[in-house]
Amino acid sequence: MSGFDNFNTDFYQSSYSVDDQSQGGYGYSNTENPYNKQYGQYDYSQPVGYSSPGVMQPQQPYTGQIFQPTQTYTPSPSQSMYSNSFDDEPPLLEELGINFDHIWQKTLTVLHPMKAADGSIMNETDLAGPMVFCLAFGATLLLSGKIQFGYVYGISAIGCLGMYCLLNLMSMTGVSFGCVASVLGYCLLPMIILSSFGVIISLQGMMGVIITAAIIGWCSFSASKIFISALAMDGQQLLVAYPCALLYGVFALISVF
Repeated sequence: MSGFDNFNTDFYQSSYSVDDQSQGGYGYSNTENPYNKQYGQYDYSQPVGYSSPGVMQPQQPYTGQIFQPTQTYTPSPSQSMYSNSFDDEPPLLEELGINFDHIWQKTLTVLHPMKAADGSIMNETDLAGPMVFCLAFGATLLLSGKIQFGYVYGISAIGCLGMYCLLNLMSMTGVSFGCVASVLGYCLLPMIILSSFGVIISLQGMMGVIITAAIIGWCSFSASKIFISALAMDGQQLLVAYPCALLYGVFALISVF
């Protein structure tokens, strides 16, 4: 037993002592390093050098209103000009050449033969009124038992073509075919009155002849007045009224017989 104790003490010779635990262990002589201290002697008052994760910055407060978001898109000048161009466009009827004010003025000019015609308005190509008057003339003939729509449109086309050629030869400025058709169509309005009389009374007697002659003179006088006003043909109203009387005489024959 004594031999075993001698073997145990002589087995490993070391200078390590329990009293040296307060000193730096494992050969680290730097006592300023806090990690060399014992667990119970660590100084927790020293600041720990670690980097904290990024803290979120406070968001900006919302300054808009509910259901009314702030506008974050500003249209370019070209887009703004394109969107505002719709407000500057003329009405659809004006683009189609239908002006009710001018139609009413032309109708009053025809109904009032002694009224001076406005050449700037009468020189327009307006076919809305003539088409309505041609349909009305055919409708009144239909009430008298006369289906003459084909004759009305056929005679109108031939008469407009003849007056177009004649006025271009007589005037210095010239005239368009649409203007001639517009004036002749508007001056067909008194002929509608004649065909309306034909529904009520017979136009083949003496009274009918007088009414028919007055209507023909009314139509031709109104048409010639408008033509000389629009084309500046002073002193040539009788020359223009004669072919107009021939044209409206044909329509009168359709109404009487």
